[in-house]
Amino acid sequence: MNLVPKFIRAIKMKKKLSFFIFMCIAAILIIGYFFLEKKIYTESAAIFLFVLAIIQVFGLQYFLKNQLKNDVIKNSLRLRIDGLKDSLESAEKLADHKSIYLSNMSYEIRIPLNTVLGMLNMLNQTDLNSDQRAQVEIAEYSSKHLLQLVNMVTNNAEVEQGGVKLNLETVDLKADLSKLFKIFEYQMLDKGLDFEYKFLSEANDKFLVLADISRIQQVLINLINNAIKFTNSGKISVIIDQTVGIDDAQIITFYVKDTGVGMRQEEVKRVLASSQLNYDTSMMKDYRGGGIGLSISNQLVKLMGGDLKLETKENEGSAFYFSLQLKKTLSLKADVAETKPVFKNRFRVLVAEDNVTNQKVIKFLLERQGADCTFAKNGVEALDLYKILDFDMIFMDIYMPDMDGYQATKYIKQTKKFDSRKTPIIAVSASAFEEDIEKAKRAGIDEFLAKPIEVAKLKALLIKYSNTKVKA
Repeated sequence: MNLVPKFIRAIKMKKKLSFFIFMCIAAILIIGYFFLEKKIYTESAAIFLFVLAIIQVFGLQYFLKNQLKNDVIKNSLRLRIDGLKDSLESAEKLADHKSIYLSNMSYEIRIPLNTVLGMLNMLNQTDLNSDQRAQVEIAEYSSKHLLQLVNMVTNNAEVEQGGVKLNLETVDLKADLSKLFKIFEYQMLDKGLDFEYKFLSEANDKFLVLADISRIQQVLINLINNAIKFTNSGKISVIIDQTVGIDDAQIITFYVKDTGVGMRQEEVKRVLASSQLNYDTSMMKDYRGGGIGLSISNQLVKLMGGDLKLETKENEGSAFYFSLQLKKTLSLKADVAETKPVFKNRFRVLVAEDNVTNQKVIKFLLERQGADCTFAKNGVEALDLYKILDFDMIFMDIYMPDMDGYQATKYIKQTKKFDSRKTPIIAVSASAFEEDIEKAKRAGIDEFLAKPIEVAKLKALLIKYSNTKVKA
C-alpha cells in the first residue's frame, strides 16, 4: 500500500544527490582557488580535500543504498502490476466461461422444454375429460414456470455483463402481463398463498404504449419470485396502475406487495445494491434462493427511466414499486368522458414527495380535482414551505431523505401557523402496514392513503377535509 509514496521519496532523493554532487564540486573549486592564490598552505588544502573525500564516500554510500531501495520498489511495483493484469485476464476468462456455460445450459434446457410444451399443446387438443384436461393444464403451466426460471437466469446474466439496450415496441400491458401472471397462479397454489393481480385504468381512456415488454416482465418476474420465496402465508398482490396520462405520455406504476418476512430497516439501503439479500445465514437456510435479481431489477428500472422503491416492515411484509413514463401510441377509444373537479375555487395543496415520477402522478390526480400543488422533496423543505406559504391540505410521503414524514408532521404541528389553521395532513405510502398506520396516528396524521392512489378515495378525502362542496 506504501509503494507509491516510497517511490516519490526516491525521486526526491535523486534531487538531493544532484545537489550534494554540485556542492562537492563547488567545494573543490573553492579550495583550488584559495590554493592557487596562496591563501592556504598545501597541508591545509590536503586536509580539506581529505575531509571532503570522506564526506563524499559516506554521502555516496547513503545515496546508493537508497537507490537500491528504489530499484526494489520499482521491481515490486512491476510485479504487482503484472499480477493484477493476470488476475484481470483470469476474471475475464471466468466471466466468458460463465457466459458460455449459461448459454449452453439455457439451450440444453429449452430444447426438451419446448418439446414438452408442444406435446402438451397437442394433447390438449385431443378429446380429454375434465380431470385429464386439468392435469394437462397443470403440467403446461409447470413447464412454462421452468422455462420462465431459465429465462430469468440467462436474462439476469445478460444485464450483469452490461451493454443492455431497450427494444421498444407497441404493447398492451394488460393482455401481455395477464399471461405472465397466470403462470404464477399455480406457484401460489402450491405454496398455499393467495394471489391477486389487477389493472387500474380509466374506463374511457385506454392507450397502447411504447415499451420494452420483455424487460418489464423480467423485473416483475424477479420481484414476484422474491415475494414468493420470502412469504410463507398470506397474500401476494400485483397492481398495475395506468390511471395517469399526461399529454402524449402515460405514467404507469407497478406494485408488488407481500405479507412475508420483510426486512430490517438497516437492510433496506443495501438490498438493491446486492444481487443477494443480506439476510443472516439462518434465514437463508429457510429461504434458499431468495433475493436473486433485485440488483438486476434496479438496474433495468433505471435503464427504463424509473426508480425502484422498497417499503418494508420486518415480519409484516414488503412492497416494491416503480413508475415508468411511457409514450402513448394508439387511442382505443376516442371519446373521453370529462370528470367534474371537486374544487371550483383555488385549493392549495402541499405535497411532500421525493420521487419525481410520483410527483407527476399525484400532481395529475390532484389537478384533475381542481387543486393547486406545491412540491417538497423532503420533510425539511415541506416544513420550510409550510412556514412561509398558506396551504389547505398536506400530502406527506412517509419515507423521504433528510427528514421523514413523521418528523415533518411533528414539527409542522408545533408551529404557530398550525395552531390557527389546523391544516389536515394525509400520509401517503406504498405499503399501509398496521405499524405505519399506528405510527401515523401517534404523529398526528389525519388519514393514511395507500399507493396506488385510488381516485375515489382521494376525492373522498378532499371533500371530507375541505370547506368546498361538490357542485353538481
